[in-house]
Amino acid sequence: MVAGGAAISLGLAFALSRPVDLRIARMRAFAEGLLEAGDEPSGVNALSRLGVDELEALDRSLLRMAGQTRVLVERAKLESARREAILASMTEGVLAVDERLRVTFCNEALARLAGTRTPSSGMPLIELVRDSTLQETLSEVIRTGTPAKRNLQIPAANGRSFELQAAPLISGNKPGDKPGAIAILHDITDLERLENVRKDFVANVSHEFRTPLAAISGYAETLLDGAIDDRQNNRRFLEIIRSNAIRLNNIAADLLTLSELQAGPGSQGTEQVPIGEAIESALSTIAAEAALRSVTVEKGPIDCAVVLGSRYRLEQALVNLFANAVKFNRPSGKVRVETRRNGSSIGILVSDTGMGIPSSDLPRIFERFYRVDKARSRQVGGTGLGLSIVKHIVERMNGQVSATSQLGKGSVFTITLPLS
Repeated sequence: MVAGGAAISLGLAFALSRPVDLRIARMRAFAEGLLEAGDEPSGVNALSRLGVDELEALDRSLLRMAGQTRVLVERAKLESARREAILASMTEGVLAVDERLRVTFCNEALARLAGTRTPSSGMPLIELVRDSTLQETLSEVIRTGTPAKRNLQIPAANGRSFELQAAPLISGNKPGDKPGAIAILHDITDLERLENVRKDFVANVSHEFRTPLAAISGYAETLLDGAIDDRQNNRRFLEIIRSNAIRLNNIAADLLTLSELQAGPGSQGTEQVPIGEAIESALSTIAAEAALRSVTVEKGPIDCAVVLGSRYRLEQALVNLFANAVKFNRPSGKVRVETRRNGSSIGILVSDTGMGIPSSDLPRIFERFYRVDKARSRQVGGTGLGLSIVKHIVERMNGQVSATSQLGKGSVFTITLPLS
């Protein structure tokens, strides 16, 4: 009886434990299935291994799964940290908001643009950036689910211009998750400035060419209409045509010079340039014009210093300064040139006794085609490019050029170059 009872008890225990073993086997198979990328959890393989200690096998599987899960979590954290570091170090402003336009991410670049510290998560966007265009664009992206692009100016960023690129952003993967939006702001202030410079340059070139071309065309038509036989005026008409053609040639030559200076080092290499010799050569070039205009050229102390650069370009810059000092001087005026050493640099000073330059015009005199006295500049044959050429030449020699002036007392232009 006792043996029979024990057998019955063992049978019942086996019968009752078998479903438990099956469940444990399925749990172990599920855990192992999680470790195998791409495989669906299955308990089929486990059914053939019921002879082993299923609890021990399940324990091992869960331990393995825990280790793998830890690795995956650490990898996800690392990837998230990398993305955060990349976004934080971007020079473009990056901003993410939820469906209610509350800030979920903002990098330091955008915080600087907004004139504040990096905001806390959940801050309303209107408190971070007070710009209606940004608000409306992100609202539109969230509502329509389509990307958008706009140009805007942020007052807190000193009115700088930005290109806004916005796109929808899903923060979660649940069916009920609502989309937010991510925005990237590219600073296009410099691009807009360059575009405006280009437009101004084209307009200025067109204007400068229009006047001499109109004169050439007009006097040529006059000659063709019969004035060529007018001996009292035909020569004067031809001289006007010739002077305007020379003016066009000078403008074209100066434009080519500016283009070469802005393109790169060019063919003129770096050499040892004696300052005194460059000044003497430039003075001899303008001597005839100075005598023609009754302008006296004086030389002050000239240092025998040497600088690095292109002698041809330096002489070109000096000729432009000397020519301006002569052309825009008063009758029987004076032009003086001298040098002053200052530590590791030397300054070349060119002063004149002309009418001077208004203080409001001084900041712009080195711009292309900028003229203080437009009528007189054209009368004496100026192209409006001379001082711009001087500026580019001096900057390519790692130097600086500046000007001081007083109305009625003349001007002083100073070229400062590092000594070799």
